[in-house]
Amino acid sequence: MKCPFCGFQESDVVETRISEDGAALRRRRVCGSCAKRYTTYERVDRIPIVVIKRDGRRDMYDRSKLLSGIIKAFEKTKVTGVQIELLADEIEEQLRRQDNTEIQSSFIGNLVAQKLKKIDKVAYIRFASVFKRFVEVEEFERELKKLL
Repeated sequence: MKCPFCGFQESDVVETRISEDGAALRRRRVCGSCAKRYTTYERVDRIPIVVIKRDGRRDMYDRSKLLSGIIKAFEKTKVTGVQIELLADEIEEQLRRQDNTEIQSSFIGNLVAQKLKKIDKVAYIRFASVFKRFVEVEEFERELKKLL
């Protein structure tokens, strides 16, 4: 491991712990040259998820896009940032458990919508209006009737 301070190639591990979420090993190291300490993380290298868009384009999965949509749906609600992060983690984990690493954007949208519906009906309607591309007021009415 290369020292981030001096670039020396050798270091000693002085402490190893499992990260809080159990998904990584956290190692405290000391440089063999400058003696400064630094932390490294060892994680499983996951195969990237490819999202297939409605028009057939393929994009790399981007957690920040998922979070952005969820945050907009929960805007001005009592749902906390921690709850939003946990929801994103849950959705991402479900995506990773799929048999295929290429996933339709509609599958992701439906998954998010299902989760939002259980947590907050207003957030669900906000998300659904964008995801399902509501144009007419009647579309909102139909979706609201399903909720009631």
